[in-house]
Amino acid sequence: MKHFKIKSVIAAAAMAFAAGGALAADYTLSVNTALAQSDPLYKGLEAFQSNVAEASGGRLEVKLFPNSQLGPDEDVLEQARAGAPVAVIVDGGRLAVFQEEFGVLGAPFLASGYDGIRKVVTSDMFEDWVSKLHDASGHQVLSFNWWQGERHLLTNKEINGPEDLAGVRMRTPGAPVWVETIKAMGATPTPMPWGEVYSALQQNVIDAAEAQFPAITGAKLDEVITHITKTGHINLITGMVTSAQWFDSLPDDLQTILRDEALKAGDIASYGTRDSLEQIEADLTAKGIKISAPDVTPYREATAGVYDMLGYGDLRDTLRAMAAE
Repeated sequence: MKHFKIKSVIAAAAMAFAAGGALAADYTLSVNTALAQSDPLYKGLEAFQSNVAEASGGRLEVKLFPNSQLGPDEDVLEQARAGAPVAVIVDGGRLAVFQEEFGVLGAPFLASGYDGIRKVVTSDMFEDWVSKLHDASGHQVLSFNWWQGERHLLTNKEINGPEDLAGVRMRTPGAPVWVETIKAMGATPTPMPWGEVYSALQQNVIDAAEAQFPAITGAKLDEVITHITKTGHINLITGMVTSAQWFDSLPDDLQTILRDEALKAGDIASYGTRDSLEQIEADLTAKGIKISAPDVTPYREATAGVYDMLGYGDLRDTLRAMAAE
């Protein structure tokens, strides 16, 4: 089944690459995201697309594929490892299997908001992780400043504390840091692709999910949940990751353009996301979703051991201090 999925990604990517026509650029990069075009982050991707075309004089074309059109994130990462000119917007947890430090970016209550976590993912220390990932897995990070917001609990019952999550089957990405965080909060982690969450909630395959506000509306999850509990347990910072083999084959100037424009576009996406949150929350409330803002101290205390369990204790202290500077 895994081979079938990867072949499907190859076929989809090949179709995308062939669509350029007679005026095709010298190089093409297809960018996959699980998010919908309505997500504020997508505006950053559109800026990246147009700015790369302009900066490269049309030599490098970026094509965008929302709603996981090229397949699940994990499959696109495998395609990138194999050298295909594809990229994916992905969280650090999915990269931790290749370079463990990336997993700490998805650890609970690491930082709040965008500005602090941006200091981490633009630091010299982070750039060292990028270099190690390149050599260890064949992935090249273009930038990692694509902030999607803080993640909250999405349920069909009121949640007043971790004790109310006992026995609740909650969707989570499959990375260990996510699974252990949800387990520590009291729920039963249930990994599955993002694209399956709506139907899984609708059919009671799962009881709950957790996500940031823009993703909730992008996936129309307000149709299949009744409550949002604003825990902000994970501050979702993601990155644009492509093939190291393909990236290294590019002329030096195009490599520079890709990284520079990815960083600029990440800021556009992230600040756009930040500016959208208040209105999204108001819209969800107007639709009848009950939104609560509890004291998160019990959740912080419940998840404190996740760092040491996964070997991130020292990194936690370093990164929290960096984010607070």
